[in-house]
Amino acid sequence: MRRFEGKTIVVTGSGREKGLGQAILQRFADEGANCIVSDLGKPAEHMGAGDIGTTDEMEAVAGELRRRGARAAVVPCDVRSEPSCERLAAAAVETFGSLDIWVNNAGIGYIMKPLLETTASEWEAVIGVNLSGAFYGTKAAAKAMIAGGRGGRIINIASQAAKSGFPHMAPYTSSKHGMVGLTRSNAIELGQYGITVNAVCPNHVTTGLGARQNEYFSKLLGFDSVEAYLDNMKRKNPMGRPGLGSDTAAACAWLASDDAVYVTGEALNVSGGEEMH
Repeated sequence: MRRFEGKTIVVTGSGREKGLGQAILQRFADEGANCIVSDLGKPAEHMGAGDIGTTDEMEAVAGELRRRGARAAVVPCDVRSEPSCERLAAAAVETFGSLDIWVNNAGIGYIMKPLLETTASEWEAVIGVNLSGAFYGTKAAAKAMIAGGRGGRIINIASQAAKSGFPHMAPYTSSKHGMVGLTRSNAIELGQYGITVNAVCPNHVTTGLGARQNEYFSKLLGFDSVEAYLDNMKRKNPMGRPGLGSDTAAACAWLASDDAVYVTGEALNVSGGEEMH
């Protein structure tokens, strides 16, 4: 299917190869969308080169999308900055003529430590990227979509941690719970413009970030190895496996399609039945 032919999608935090953002862009590229690859591009506080999509990685992701037949461009963005998000939205319109789908995917999930050891700067870093970044991104996208006059879709990549608490992840869990509230409030305000706002809540997905979480929680929970931890994760899941990037990407594609034109304000679990509320 080419459901998104002539439409333009922006995915923040999509500059890492084998990351969730890349998986989302690949799905939309295969369905005809013009793709904007965006990431921080350079290290910042609490974000080293291994935590963000560098300029070279963003170019590699864009190159792979072009090999799939899509039109793709690279636009660095610091989602903690409202002007930076506004420049990203403007670049999408300038490059491809419209902004139709915006996915708030950028996030920090690698700061894992007990509550009493979590510093103020770590809290602020996670909230700044995960929640404030979604706020600034939504504002920038909505303004561009309203100006374009043909509606749009805004999708927030939340998490199972938007529905349930997890130890040693107070900033992350708080930010993802907040993202659901942001989704619901913005859906009410933006519906009049033909813009839907939804969240996708995947369970664990073993991307590069997910691998770091596997290492940490396998030790925290007393498993002999990461493999034993993953085996336990499979046993707990009704579908018998953790999530894949393609699962989240498929949910995003549905929410951005005409089939979901009357769906807004939802926080959709994509967890193989692991999360049901």
